[in-house]
Amino acid sequence: MGHWKELTSRIHTVIIYIWVIFGTLIFALLAIAVSLVDRTGDRVHNVAQIWGRTILWVSLIRVRLCGASRIDPTRSYIFMANHQSNFDIPTVLGALPFQFRWLAKAELFRIPIFGRSMRGAGYISIDRSNRESAFRSLKQAAEIIRNGTSVLIFPEGTRSSDGRVQPFKKGGFVLAVDAGVPIVPIVIHGTQSIMPKHRLWIQPGPVKLEVLDLIETAGYTRRTKNELVDRVHRVLSEARSGGWKRC
Repeated sequence: MGHWKELTSRIHTVIIYIWVIFGTLIFALLAIAVSLVDRTGDRVHNVAQIWGRTILWVSLIRVRLCGASRIDPTRSYIFMANHQSNFDIPTVLGALPFQFRWLAKAELFRIPIFGRSMRGAGYISIDRSNRESAFRSLKQAAEIIRNGTSVLIFPEGTRSSDGRVQPFKKGGFVLAVDAGVPIVPIVIHGTQSIMPKHRLWIQPGPVKLEVLDLIETAGYTRRTKNELVDRVHRVLSEARSGGWKRC
């Protein structure tokens, strides 16, 4: 019985990988086409949301969203989420019913077709190997946010191997104090058990996306940003350790 269950799980994993490859190609081409007539990037982002939902659907993953009422869709924010699995991206895209743009590492934008679709959506590239380029990107992102568009980042910079919230990169907090908009901490529960770092096999399970209370940035400056870093890290860590009981 256990052998049959393992075999079924591996077949399902192969099906998921096949869909991710072909679905990503299909939706990336669609996003590029839509970007030719949509200069705002909003419709391209809608395409990305559908892409995320299809991955969750084929993976048999149900996402529970709580705390979304804290968000005013007419305002702009910087969403900051913990990062523990490759499934964090489709989870956030598929479950968050808001317009936002990714702040993502430059390597993703170099992927053929996929990278072009990301640029079409207005997602922002950060080249961590080039300090000057990175600060130009942050300046561009701050301007986008001040013009009314929200941005989402994973402040850890990479996936956690044990589920605990890792130390944060500080670039997103420079962006936060420059833009002067609230930070919205988001806790992702459950994706690590679905596909932890360094594991290829996928084990479907429930996921919860928890939107926490806003953290205002108006009282912080670049000089005091470390206090903001510590505050957001503490809030995310405590909510992450609280698990499913919080909502």
